[in-house]
Amino acid sequence: MDIILASGSPRRYDLLKQIGLDFKVITSEADENYDEKMPPADIVMDLSLRKAETVFLNNMPKNNTVVIGSDTIVMHKGKILGKPSDRADAVKMLKELSDDVHHVYTGVTMYYFINNKIFIENFADRADVYFRKLSDKEIEKYVDCGEPMDKAGAYGIQGKGAILVKKIEGDFYTIGGLPVVRIYESLMRNNAID
Repeated sequence: MDIILASGSPRRYDLLKQIGLDFKVITSEADENYDEKMPPADIVMDLSLRKAETVFLNNMPKNNTVVIGSDTIVMHKGKILGKPSDRADAVKMLKELSDDVHHVYTGVTMYYFINNKIFIENFADRADVYFRKLSDKEIEKYVDCGEPMDKAGAYGIQGKGAILVKKIEGDFYTIGGLPVVRIYESLMRNNAID
């Protein structure tokens, strides 16, 4: 079975490697616009489906292939927090998240092509992240390290941003952008891996 990750994210790449999968990466060029009025779980499922489908259709893999698409958003008080536009935006986001809870949604699409049949598994997972109270100095220092600039919500829990988090409820890997247990279970269920 050929496994294709439809993402250029180094974090998602590392997570699939961590669980021992042999796969290749083909970055998706899918449209990532969405209606902010949609429920967050629907947004990430729709975006992950677009990514997986775009890679599948643009590359027409041979039989016995699965394309994995994924998308993650951060929600705080009903507002989606994307990647910060600049340093000031990162500082603002982290001040908003300080001493509060926010929700991370990751959607995954498993686009299977097995025995000349296409079928799709599409799901979303949510984890709740509780930040401790952060001082302005801590926020400035963290932003200055550069880590927040390419991350939704302006932090990376798997990096230096770990020190911002008091506790989580849910799957840690959902916060990292790829709920690996659910992906592994899907691959096993569909005989994509031994």
